[in-house]
Amino acid sequence: MDLPEPGTVAWRLAVAYGAEGGFDVLWSAFLEAVDPATVRGLLLGPWWTQDYTPVSEALTRIVADADRFPALEGLVIGDVSYEDCEISWLEMSDVTPALTAFPGLTDLVVRGLPAEVVRGVAASELPALESLELWFGVDEYGGDATIDDVAPLLTGTRLPALRHLGLQNSEFQDEIAAAVAHAPVVAQLSTLSLSMGVLSDEGAAALLDGQPLTHLKSLDLHHHYLTEAMQERVREALPGVDVDLSDAEEEDEDEWRYVEVSE
Repeated sequence: MDLPEPGTVAWRLAVAYGAEGGFDVLWSAFLEAVDPATVRGLLLGPWWTQDYTPVSEALTRIVADADRFPALEGLVIGDVSYEDCEISWLEMSDVTPALTAFPGLTDLVVRGLPAEVVRGVAASELPALESLELWFGVDEYGGDATIDDVAPLLTGTRLPALRHLGLQNSEFQDEIAAAVAHAPVVAQLSTLSLSMGVLSDEGAAALLDGQPLTHLKSLDLHHHYLTEAMQERVREALPGVDVDLSDAEEEDEDEWRYVEVSE
């Protein structure tokens, strides 16, 4: 099969279930088949063969060959659908070695986020990073990050090129909205996503009562718990912003709220 030019596509690496040799064999085959010098995008899919294993070994192998990828701009760690693995079953680890090894990254996505990963990203110097999304999940399934873990990201001092920020899919979405309302990083953003979580009228009100958001091109709040009145207030406050208020949820009789992606 003829392969496309390495720099024209993003390459997704996924270990087949039960494959002999696991990620090491897959990685070696990839390096033999594709000239990594011009590869701009890598997506790391399932890295295990049968039992779920931490991503650390696969990342160590990738990082060891980092000098062969001088053009790498985008890295996705955990490009895995529920058909491969529930997001809460992903065995993550400290991803900062990859960030250090690829200083030219402009896009980073990490799925399966325990607090240690959030803290690692927040503590990193990422001068070229333009887009960052964090999905927090729920504590019941290992999503143990807190608003304090996010705080270093909100200053913007370590992310001078950041233009898109997504702080999403959390049980503390109202706290995130209240923090974002006064976060210095917002002034440099073009797009902001606080979607997929349990955002309520309280969080939306805090967001609107904070710094102006009219410079944004888009604000993604989809999957939320806003009343119709609050949704209308958001629209009226941001007439020139593309606001996504789709997927409005309703609490059940036990006042149970759920994030979009949990187990």
